[in-house]
Parts: sequence; C-alpha cells; structure tokens
Amino acid sequence: MAGPANTRPALRRVLETCLYVSDMQRARAFYEEVMGLSLQFCEERISGFRLGDSMLLLFQAKGTLEPVHTPGGVIPPHDGSGPAHFAFSIAANEADAWRNHLAAHGVAIESIVRWEKDNATSIYFRDPDGHLVELATPGLWGIA
Repeated sequence: MAGPANTRPALRRVLETCLYVSDMQRARAFYEEVMGLSLQFCEERISGFRLGDSMLLLFQAKGTLEPVHTPGGVIPPHDGSGPAHFAFSIAANEADAWRNHLAAHGVAIESIVRWEKDNATSIYFRDPDGHLVELATPGLWGIA
C-alpha cells in the first residue's frame, strides 16, 4: 500500500471473534456450560458472548450468505468453513483446573504445548464444530 506508515490510523484491539457453527443450540450450550461464557444475545442466525472488552460471535453456518438490513445500514454477506483456531487467555495458576474441568465435561485435550521462550503453556481442544480452542497462559506472544 502506498504512502508513509505514519499516516495510517491506529488499530486498538480485536473486537470480535466469529465462528460459524452447524448447530447453534449445541454450540451455545458448549460455550455457556463448558467455557462458562455468559450469553448476551441470541437470535436464529447469531449468538453473542461478551468476554472482557471483546465478543465471541457464533453464526449459523450458511446463515449469513445474504445481506442483513438493519435500521442503521446493511451488513454485507459473510460465511466460513473448516475448523478455525482462536485462543482464550487464562491465569497461569489455573491451567491444571482447566484441564480437570475439561475432563469432567468429556472434552478431550488434543495437545499441551509449553512455550519455553515465553514461559507460557497452551492447552488445545476442539469445540463441537471442530474449531480448535486454545487456552493460553500469560507470556505467550510476550503478552501478560
């Protein structure tokens, strides 16, 4: 892209993480019951969970292929397929508790990675739609 980098406006953070799910009720139950997220809103094609200052949005797969008209404007069509990957941040002293919690809910841990350079740990598992969920302790990517 042309032009000096110092003229570009700043980005502040990732506001939304969006997943496309095949069974909205099953996905909502997983993120409420297993992950402990609080449902903020629920419609046929979308459900939203607030996590700190960001949102996890679940969209019904193939449910947003047409523009959505709102009183404030039009949301362009979008969709996704295949297993996505995203990470939640957890406290370092809660990694064992999370492993036990997942086991108690019958969620298989696919991998645990210890990042020596960052002194961090990642726990990987799948949600009901096959998305790869990561629980990461502080230090990963140099972030507290």
